[in-house]
Amino acid sequence: MDKNFEKYVTPNMLNLTDKYAIKILICYFLKQIDRPVDRNQLTEIITGDGVINYFLFVEALDELFENELLYLNNTDGKSYIEMSPLANQTAEEFKGIVPKSFRDKVLAAGLKFFARLKSGDVKCEIEEKSKGASVRFVCTDKSQALIDLSIYAPDITQAQMIKEKIMSDPAQFYSRVLDFVTENDDKS
Repeated sequence: MDKNFEKYVTPNMLNLTDKYAIKILICYFLKQIDRPVDRNQLTEIITGDGVINYFLFVEALDELFENELLYLNNTDGKSYIEMSPLANQTAEEFKGIVPKSFRDKVLAAGLKFFARLKSGDVKCEIEEKSKGASVRFVCTDKSQALIDLSIYAPDITQAQMIKEKIMSDPAQFYSRVLDFVTENDDKS
């Protein structure tokens, strides 16, 4: 088989189904993005375009945690994924196992994800009401609304505080909302 098969196949023609390669891809992405990433953000980035199967991703990620290659670091009340030195080394040494098209696609998805949350696609507006105010947070991706949320504030001062807090880190706000709505409390 030709080692340069990627020049004959477009990235959309393949799905990555090897769990070992997915583990390497996860570590490679975390090394390259070099910023705090929580589990929900990583899930959305890696599986969002359908190239990586959600269930394979979850299995691979869980095994990385079980083998202590990844761990959670709690900062400001939020859990971010950190890499062990071995995971960092593995990401560099074995990145060639994952076709470049997958590495590039996932890295681009991550950069777009964080840019989208920091860019002009994020709006936060205050509307005064007869009683209090409403703070509306909207994050869009092209024509698709990712989140459209209104929060009541008893007065304009508190509404301004809410807006400032949200806009200080829209990515974290969006991530926390996703954390809350996707958290599975089923104990069975």
